[in-house]
Amino acid sequence: MKRIAVFASGEGSNFEAIAAACERGAIAAEVALVVCDRPGARVTERAAARGIACFAFAPKEYASKADYEREIVARLDAAGVELVCLAGYMRIVGDVLLGAYGGRIINIHPSLLPAFRGAHAIEQALEYGVNKARNDTVQTIRARGLRPSENGASGAGAAVQHKDVASLTREERAQLMKRALRGESIDLK
Repeated sequence: MKRIAVFASGEGSNFEAIAAACERGAIAAEVALVVCDRPGARVTERAAARGIACFAFAPKEYASKADYEREIVARLDAAGVELVCLAGYMRIVGDVLLGAYGGRIINIHPSLLPAFRGAHAIEQALEYGVNKARNDTVQTIRARGLRPSENGASGAGAAVQHKDVASLTREERAQLMKRALRGESIDLK
C-alpha cells in the first residue's frame, strides 16, 4: 500500500475525499501526512479528526523557501511517503522538494492549465466566457516544472469534464485521485 502525503492550504475538501477513499479501500494508499502552509487552516482540523499527522508551517518563519522545503522533505522521508498529492496547495513547489520527490508529485487543478491558474481558476474561466464546463487536470510535477500526465487526454493531463462548475463531487475527486495513483487515463465525460 502506498504511503502518500496530501498538501493543502485551506478547507481540505480534497484531502477529506482522498482520506475517505483510502479508508474505504477505494484508493490503495494510506495518507501518512498532511502538509499545510497555513497553520490554523481547516485542513489541519480535518487531519487531526482522522488521526493523521500534520505538519503545518508558516513560510515567513523560515529564512527561505529552500529552508522550509528541507523541513518538509525531512518530514516526508520520516513518514515514509512515496507520493505527494497537491490538493489545493497554493504554493509553487521549489527546487528542494522537486529534487527529492520530482516525478512522485501529482497536482489536482480545477481547470485546464496553463490557461487559468491559481485560487480563482474557475471564476477566471467563467469570466473569460468558457461555458459552464470544468476541466480537472492531474499533472505530474518534475524538476523542470509542471508536466501533463503521460497518459492524459488532449495533452492537458488527465481530464474530467462536467456540465457545470459545481458538479464535481467529493466522490468524483476521490475517483480522480484513485485513477491518477494507478497511472490510468481519466475520462469521465
